[in-house]
Amino acid sequence: MPRRRRFAQSLAAALLGLALLVPADVQAQREAASEAPEGIAVGRTSRALGLASAAEVEKSATLQYSELIRQAAAQKALAPADHPQTIRLRRIAARLVEQSARFNPRAKEWHWEVNLIGSRQINAFCMPGGKIAFFSGILDTLKLTDDEVAMVMGHEMAHALREHGRERVGKMRLAQIGTVIASIGGALLGFGDLGGQVASGAAQLTMLKYGRDDETEADLVGLELAARAGFDPRAGVIVWQKMAAVGKGQPPQWLSSHPSHDSRISEISRNLDRVMPLYASARGVSPAELGPYRSNVGKPVPWPLVTAKR
Repeated sequence: MPRRRRFAQSLAAALLGLALLVPADVQAQREAASEAPEGIAVGRTSRALGLASAAEVEKSATLQYSELIRQAAAQKALAPADHPQTIRLRRIAARLVEQSARFNPRAKEWHWEVNLIGSRQINAFCMPGGKIAFFSGILDTLKLTDDEVAMVMGHEMAHALREHGRERVGKMRLAQIGTVIASIGGALLGFGDLGGQVASGAAQLTMLKYGRDDETEADLVGLELAARAGFDPRAGVIVWQKMAAVGKGQPPQWLSSHPSHDSRISEISRNLDRVMPLYASARGVSPAELGPYRSNVGKPVPWPLVTAKR
């Protein structure tokens, strides 16, 4: 085998070997998730986390969040601590945070923050390290009940707890490594940058796939998080019905990095059996004693969702 080809293969193997190392905090997260005897079965933590330091990602997120809050305050768009909606959001968050370490032991060390920003955007997020923001638009437009707020907040917290942001940074770095490998190998073998272009295209497809997977996982982990905190998981169905009502004209699922509203409702409904007992336990009743979930719009959501005809 020519020396240049052996060199390219050795370089590729060395770089990919470093990329696939699993740090201790990732391994601990895997073990904690695998020991859960009930509730949602989460997938394996991505090895791409090994390419991004948790401390580095969380520090960057904290800086960005602080700047956002500073700008919101400067524009008089930051709700004060005594605003009724801020108090409400922080009360709901406190109950969810109590359950968060089940999905990420490091969450005990996070300095959780919750703020409300005046904006018509129908949006909310939780950055790595537990930095939460809700825009007033999502509360005002969707008229969310406390249970529905908990579904939205639980979903956003799940992104942070499952470290999807850190994973995305890791994947970007892995894609960069792949591009470097292909470019070096192609140059050594006389193919120019064709390999780099192929690697870049493959990386984009990988990002799209994982974007959908992350959203689905966040829906389900958020569902369990809220159920354990005593919020009705059936509210998740209503949240996405409300989202669908205001999001007409969304692209087909295969053109979007997010699952369609119908897909999300279907997936949540399929997993209610796993989390309704947890909700009942948090409420101190048996599942059979639970009445239907009543939102402020639409029809009540019964339990079970479907009664088999005999």
